[in-house]
Amino acid sequence: MMDIKKRDLRRRLEQGDFICAPGVFDLISARIADRFEFPALYMTGYGVVASSLGLPDAGLAGYSDMVERVDRIVSATSTPVIADGDTGYGGLLNVDHTVRGYERAGACAIQLEDQVSPKKCGHTPDRKVIPVEDMVSKIKVALTARESEDFLVIARTDSRTGLGIEEAIRRGQAFADAGADIIFVESPESVEEMAEIGRRIEKPLLANIVVGGSTPLLSIDELSDMGYQLAIFPGSAFLAMGAAVESVYTHIKSTGSTADLETPLYDFQAFNQLMGFDKVWKFEETWHSQD
Repeated sequence: MMDIKKRDLRRRLEQGDFICAPGVFDLISARIADRFEFPALYMTGYGVVASSLGLPDAGLAGYSDMVERVDRIVSATSTPVIADGDTGYGGLLNVDHTVRGYERAGACAIQLEDQVSPKKCGHTPDRKVIPVEDMVSKIKVALTARESEDFLVIARTDSRTGLGIEEAIRRGQAFADAGADIIFVESPESVEEMAEIGRRIEKPLLANIVVGGSTPLLSIDELSDMGYQLAIFPGSAFLAMGAAVESVYTHIKSTGSTADLETPLYDFQAFNQLMGFDKVWKFEETWHSQD
């Protein structure tokens, strides 16, 4: 099953399909997203760290925290999963270990970035990057470490914010020359910058669409016209969840009740089915009938 998922994502990429991947961060978001038959799901590092540790995405989670969530999300879904691998959690040996672990856990692609450790979320200030040569070495190690060429390596540069768009494009080109399957120039700040990236980097390109971030909120049709082939939407679901939860708690605090709650709620019976209770009931019906 895992090999089929990896081959499907590689095939879509090679035949020029646009890959739209919503962000998932826990098993509820993953199960809901899986129902929509997206080409891929994106396991967001920010969302995982926030939901599982209650901490900012600032290099505070380690390999073990993240690979466990990869395994759980992959096990609960049938859609190919693209997983955030941060900096690879250390040096070259760590990158090798991380790539092998993510692939073994069932991810179909890993995203690696060129930030100095401890890293920060890509739409926050004060990010620093390692020398381009060091990141090229990480990419080459990642390509060597993977068991299957269908496991995709996404190379991300965070240099735009501190060093400018020209340096970001130069790094993207170097990462492409090193063999990365997909290039991810993080947080371009205008439509013109995004178009320039599309003109000058000759590899499949990924756009990170973050509500409230630095990058214009373009549609997948607009991105495709610029030469992009993937778009991830990492934060929309957990921001929606945060707003909904806050609304519910505010109502309970102010009224002491959930009557007249205006926040949209998932139907309870449908949620039971989403979590797999129908299988529990079927199992009990089968085996209890034999008692």
